Amino acid sequence: MGDINSCNIQKLENLLAESLNPVITTHMKPDGDAIGSCTALYHFLLSAYGKRSRIVLNDRYPGYLDFLASSVGKGDIIIYEEDKEKAASALSGSDLIFCLDFNAFHRTDNLEHLLEEAEAPKILVDHHLNPAREKFSLSFSETGISSASELLFHILMATSHIAGDASRLPASAVMALMTGMTTDTNNFANSVYPSTLEMASALLSAGADRDYILDRIYNQYRENRLRLMGHMMKDLLRITDDGVAYIVLDSRTQEEYDVEEGDTEGFVNMPLSIAGVRMSLLLKEASGHFRVSIRSKKGTSANRCAMLHFNGGGHENAAGGRLRIPEDIASPDKAAEYIERHTHLYLTENEKDI
Repeated sequence: MGDINSCNIQKLENLLAESLNPVITTHMKPDGDAIGSCTALYHFLLSAYGKRSRIVLNDRYPGYLDFLASSVGKGDIIIYEEDKEKAASALSGSDLIFCLDFNAFHRTDNLEHLLEEAEAPKILVDHHLNPAREKFSLSFSETGISSASELLFHILMATSHIAGDASRLPASAVMALMTGMTTDTNNFANSVYPSTLEMASALLSAGADRDYILDRIYNQYRENRLRLMGHMMKDLLRITDDGVAYIVLDSRTQEEYDVEEGDTEGFVNMPLSIAGVRMSLLLKEASGHFRVSIRSKKGTSANRCAMLHFNGGGHENAAGGRLRIPEDIASPDKAAEYIERHTHLYLTENEKDI
């Protein structure tokens, strides 16, 4: 964690001391790690500096994360898709912007141009490959780590306010950090490092209620999620001879099951439990494109596949992207054909070059 050094921590604390109006933002379609890291930082700034920041999101977070969002002050979460003027005003009027869990501005969708135009210093806290460091006044970037929440935890531990003692973190930040790390590791199933377990131990000692967190993350879904899961695994799952499992979730099926953001969380990981499956893809139809989630077992690069064939990228075994209509495929019913052709090409011709 080379970026977490005394020089950078001092720069961070100087910027915070001078800031009167900090803003926190994250990537589009925010997940548990995004909301966990954002709300944790919000509570730290309030506790350590007495600064009430605002969290600006491109779009709404999944409902199962309400327990984190509800801990934030009323009106302090601003969603661009619901109030464009307020979101734009918050970013343009800020004097310090934290950018959490994304490596480049385009990952924020509609917020990209606002971030480009904002004159405030910007601080990056991210764990993805290829960060656009030139866009930030201060960068904390580490790929060998479980999550943005874990990276933020180690940053906060290095500050003079926390001084290595996790018990000095606000209780709401402890809960948010544990939640973000837990979701991004799929409950310690992937991307777990020694530092991840050290973080978990420190947060548990600081009072994190892991049973409560797990209940909120995994036991608060709507009935339709379970019924959709059954349909997807029984009727929609396909497995190729190359060991690629994939599911195409079209708009009609999403309407039939009243799918909301977060309802398919974790589904892409399930086929990896099948012997012989090397890689799993979940495609969800949206307006003019499919959102693509890719997971893989060790030895097969989800990141490289996403970059080469799905206009995306991410981590070695967890990545995402888009399949555009009509640029990549002529129509939604061509998605399965595209997946089979391009994953076969990738696994037989490209992966040997890694």
